Amino acid sequence: MVFKLKRVIQRGTKGSKADNSNDAAASSASTAPPGGSTSAPAMAAPQPAVTRAGTNVAASRLLAAPASRTSAPPIPPALAARLGPLQEKLPNGGFESLPLFRDVPSSERQNLFIRKLNLCCYIFDFTDPTKDVKEKEIKRQNLLELVDYVTSGTGKFTEAVFEDISKMVVANLFRALPPSSHENTGSDSFDPEEEEPTMEPAWPHLQIVYEFLLRYVVSSETDAKVAKRYIDQSFVLRLLDLFDSEDPREREYLKTILHRIYGKFMVHRPFIRKAINNIFYQFIFETEKHNGVAELLEILGSIINGFALPLKEEHKLFLARALIPLHKPKCMSMYHQQLSYCIIQFVEKDFKLADTVIRGLLKYWPVTNSQKEVLFLGELEEVLEATQAAEFQRCMVPLFQQFSRCLNSSHFQVKPNSLLVKSLVCVSIN
Repeated sequence: MVFKLKRVIQRGTKGSKADNSNDAAASSASTAPPGGSTSAPAMAAPQPAVTRAGTNVAASRLLAAPASRTSAPPIPPALAARLGPLQEKLPNGGFESLPLFRDVPSSERQNLFIRKLNLCCYIFDFTDPTKDVKEKEIKRQNLLELVDYVTSGTGKFTEAVFEDISKMVVANLFRALPPSSHENTGSDSFDPEEEEPTMEPAWPHLQIVYEFLLRYVVSSETDAKVAKRYIDQSFVLRLLDLFDSEDPREREYLKTILHRIYGKFMVHRPFIRKAINNIFYQFIFETEKHNGVAELLEILGSIINGFALPLKEEHKLFLARALIPLHKPKCMSMYHQQLSYCIIQFVEKDFKLADTVIRGLLKYWPVTNSQKEVLFLGELEEVLEATQAAEFQRCMVPLFQQFSRCLNSSHFQVKPNSLLVKSLVCVSIN
């Protein structure tokens, strides 16, 4: 009787472990989440400690449950069916160490490439640096080999390879972002310029996966007509969700990769612009909390620079409905440089938009924030330099009314800056 009871207990324990394993795999499959530089940071470079003051980080997020700060949209059923289950534990028999590409014949390298991709789908816990140390190093070496293989351009990728690449990228990158420190404590007094960002503990692997994705997207061996079935709209949305990461290293890679996707996959361009618009709308009118606004504006600065003339009505609406209202949030100083560049690009392409921009600035003019007012005056000066007389006359009455209020300001920077802008206006009139 005791022997039978022990067997029942053992079977129940094994079943419980299997259920937990399936729940973890299902969770991984269902949760997810340049303008400037044209290449990603070097992988071998040491990563210094980054403070909020040295990065373009928007204000903190709304208080969320401690377990997860951001929940990414689930993988669509069609994509999940193609990719299969995502592995989160070591296979039976340990973690296999695969041979190097140079140690196998060229005819076998494509198969080895697929085996390495499948091996790199296994996810490790990086919150405990003492756990699975050997296996983590094996995976890291295989990731480096995958980067070299894609960079070398040894052969065209078949559609089956595209599926395996998508599976590996999805397994490693698309995840729920970790909670920040102030969310765990429940503190509401969070200063993004003073507090340190939450750095990603899995970055030693994530960085190589991002580098792999970048090389894969820009590779001449990657056929955009085939790859667009896997780098589709769902993939782009989940990539955009990651822009809310607090880690500036991750946002830098995301900025470069999204810009390259925009350049290579022309079919996705309208969708990418619309998706970025939606992020801005939510940021402006709902949360005022997003870490990637500056990076998204850098991408848009490059996109706007390439707009053909005359400007489409869609682009003018984007200026009026998204870019100008970005002056409203309190944390505007975190991304003002990138925002101002986008605004000036529009005015330089179509001087008739100067009236729209100036009236928009006056609409969102800060009343009690002198530091923000200084930024407005500096941007207004740049806009006026590109403004024609006809457009200036349409808005000069409310403009000079605002100047008079600035001249009465007691702030030591607002009054001198308003005098500078006023003298500039007088010169342009004469």
